[in-house]
Amino acid sequence: MLHHHPKAVNSSDHYLIRMPPPNSYGSVDEHSPKPHPIPRHSSLLDSPSSPQTSASQFASPLLRRFSERSPAGDTYMKTSQSHDSTVLIQTPLLVEKEVKQSKPTVEVEGGSSNESFVYYIVYALVNSIMCVPCLYGYASVIFSHSIYQSHINALSKLVILSSVIHQFCFTIFSSLPFSIGQVQDAGLIFLSAMSHKIATSMLEGNDANDEEVVSEIVSTTIVLLGLATACLGAVLVVMGKFRLADAVAYLPLPVVGGYLAFIGYFCLEAGVALCISHPIMKPSDWGHLFDKRSLLLAIPGIIAGIFLTLVSRKCTNEAILPISMVAIPLAFYGLMFFCGYTIEGVREGGWVGVSSPSVPASDLLRLVDFHKVRWDLSKELISTWAGMVFVVSFSSCLDVAAISMDMGEALDTNNELMTVGISNFVSGLAGGFTGSYIFSQTIFTYRTNCRSRWIGIIVAFTFILVVISPVNFLEVTPLFFLGSTLIFIGFDLLFEWIVEVRHKLLLSEYLVLLATFVAVQFLGINAGIGLGIITAIVDFVLTTANVSTIARVSRRSLAMWRPQERGVLEATAYNPDRAQILTLEVRGAIFFGSSMKALGNILEEAGINASMEERKEIVMLNSPLPHHSRVNNVGHSPSLSPSNFRERREQRKEDSELFRTRKLVAQRVPPRFLVLDLSSVTNVDASAARGCFLQLAKMCANRSVVVCAAGANSHITWLLKTHDTAHDFDMHGPDEDGHSQVDQLKDKIILFNDLNEALYFCEATLLAETASKKRRKDLAPEPGNLTISLSSAFTNFLGLEEQSAAALVEYESHGKSFHTETVYTSGQTIFSPGTNADGFYVVLSGTVCVLLADRFAGSQTILSGAGMQQLQRPNMNVFQDGSISRVLSVGSVFGFVDYILQRPRSFHVVAGAKNALVAKVSRAGLNELKKETPELERIVDKVLLLCSVIELAAGQNSW
Repeated sequence: MLHHHPKAVNSSDHYLIRMPPPNSYGSVDEHSPKPHPIPRHSSLLDSPSSPQTSASQFASPLLRRFSERSPAGDTYMKTSQSHDSTVLIQTPLLVEKEVKQSKPTVEVEGGSSNESFVYYIVYALVNSIMCVPCLYGYASVIFSHSIYQSHINALSKLVILSSVIHQFCFTIFSSLPFSIGQVQDAGLIFLSAMSHKIATSMLEGNDANDEEVVSEIVSTTIVLLGLATACLGAVLVVMGKFRLADAVAYLPLPVVGGYLAFIGYFCLEAGVALCISHPIMKPSDWGHLFDKRSLLLAIPGIIAGIFLTLVSRKCTNEAILPISMVAIPLAFYGLMFFCGYTIEGVREGGWVGVSSPSVPASDLLRLVDFHKVRWDLSKELISTWAGMVFVVSFSSCLDVAAISMDMGEALDTNNELMTVGISNFVSGLAGGFTGSYIFSQTIFTYRTNCRSRWIGIIVAFTFILVVISPVNFLEVTPLFFLGSTLIFIGFDLLFEWIVEVRHKLLLSEYLVLLATFVAVQFLGINAGIGLGIITAIVDFVLTTANVSTIARVSRRSLAMWRPQERGVLEATAYNPDRAQILTLEVRGAIFFGSSMKALGNILEEAGINASMEERKEIVMLNSPLPHHSRVNNVGHSPSLSPSNFRERREQRKEDSELFRTRKLVAQRVPPRFLVLDLSSVTNVDASAARGCFLQLAKMCANRSVVVCAAGANSHITWLLKTHDTAHDFDMHGPDEDGHSQVDQLKDKIILFNDLNEALYFCEATLLAETASKKRRKDLAPEPGNLTISLSSAFTNFLGLEEQSAAALVEYESHGKSFHTETVYTSGQTIFSPGTNADGFYVVLSGTVCVLLADRFAGSQTILSGAGMQQLQRPNMNVFQDGSISRVLSVGSVFGFVDYILQRPRSFHVVAGAKNALVAKVSRAGLNELKKETPELERIVDKVLLLCSVIELAAGQNSW
């Protein structure tokens, strides 16, 4: 195991490179031996919520000052090598930098003569000073029921003994030799709820003063909590073994935040209760503070908690917090002796714990009598245990992610989760309690450069000394000090998750967090978290419904029309005042929550006003009742009569998102073709297929508007076809009469795999409808059946003068071709990514398909309620691997961008459904053409320039 020399932390031998956050592009100081000042601490809110990449502070914030790191996106990476070696540092934002090291700073553990064991002892004691008061506080939280108070000294030592087991397990099994692990606050409330439920159940009909009853309750509680902890550990081991750590990310962050805020409130309650020696279990118990004596006992603890919170957040000196924690009890005893009080006097005043016999370590073994355990109560704890599994695994993954981000090194979350599982399993078998990594103290130890397993060993032996010590620490430690540590944790968590979080969550998410916080308070942990998840789901549905957008976009096909044809299209199809082809880009998810709004927005953009009958049909289609439901046939009461419904709908229609009358709609005229780009639609459900798209197709058919949909994934395609809403249309040009295929599907949405294909169909059909039959064949020939020459392609595309056109034909007729022609069979590769771009291509016959690496149709097999369904699509540009192509027809030019930029091919092209005749214009051929006939070379340059301009105007990728 390797670690850094502890004295080298400020040495110039280390280069600490700071990556700026994502929104910052400041320079990086590569030569500074120290990092820039670091903000307060790592939090779940500082980065994405995925367990693999997010950071959270679920552990006690006592050492939060030592766990400070930069905001999300900041990463620190220390590198060191041998003398005069070169280190290549790679970061997501920095190019490789060469850093020269002057001498070695990384040494084998235990192999450095300069390392002093004193450093390990000092930093281990600092960790122990922070841990022990918290552990006593945690014990008072877990065993908050009054029935446990007679055994609280022994139970507190049991909590510390459990931390010994955790620390040894983390030291042995963790990949981080400096890791600190102990009983943690993430599972604290669940353990408290279990112990309280056990005590309440066993006290029914029994005397709380009966020692036998108390012994049964203590035995049952220790055994069942230990069993729950061991089972938790086994689950975590399985999750890590099968790499299921990502599954815990399904718990919404606002729900976790509400739970953590409640942990803060719970710790605040427990801290004040520890100060006044009265339990605070419900809001009404705060009434104890109206008693003058209780208020007097609570004030010092509250002030000390606020003081520790300010020290943690404001002080930059790392030694101030542990010194403050030692100084508080010393100041209390100094004041006590200065004022002449005795220990018995302050004990009578309630400032320290009551006197009780010391608890030898051997007494811990006598806490449990297996003959007295009520095993039947275990089934009542299952639901609470399940919630504990989710929360503890979630927090453990986030703690690991936080450590990884702070270190700037990748950690295997699943492997570390197994370590947490082993620790909990062993602890549970020994009658211990849940624990995990303590993020703050692990990072503190890492930053001290004492990266040795000796740290964890010394911390564990420190805990053992506390356990075997004959001194009853609760008798001599001021109760307000122990309470202040819990109050400190409570203040810190409440401030972080109630106040600071407001700036990092949307309002709806923040309301979910508050709802979870309140629900856990009044409904309990499981019901509160469950309600929070339901609220988060509702918020997601409402938010997603508002996210889907309909936007008018300017798009053109990539078809190589002649100049006069482009003029017709620009004057009619794309006239900004009265466009005959309207393209709408649809984004987001269209489902039951957004289908009405989406339909309304589409109709508004298309200038279509729904009639009263169409409005009724829309309402019926969006109703959850089936069209032929018996409910629709039964008699209605007068209050439910159709006339009353009509009056109510008329009264509400001004507020309806779908039927609002807008001036903009009245000014627009419906187009001839409505093209929907669905490539950015993530999901469509059955409600949207019926209530939005089916109704849209019918309304447009009544107005002779042809609706085309392009880019839909296989799921959306199957759903639209299943609901008889859409139909595939394998067409690259109109039929002989130009109308028959369109008329057959006039009340359906025509599906295309690609926007370019849909726009080409619309343009070709529109040109055919605006010309004579003879001219229509010239304007819009069927590309699959047409064969042209390269000279005719250039002549038609550029609209060349007769002299230039004749020169091209003459050049070709004399056998001086500057290109080569090749026939490719269907699916045969024309060129692939990475190959040399030594020319560009022109389609002379058939079609070619450009495969898009960033778009996939998805699986062609759909899992429906009736089983697996195979999606049949007549178009041949969806391949078996799910990749989608862009179809280029006769006359299309492709490959010219890579050719002009002289870079390797950036995409893949294959022949389409039929054999394709493709002309390749090579660089060598053009150079020869330039020498012999410069005016013809200028024609080719003009072709390339016009191709680039047209595709730029079309708003699509250039090929």
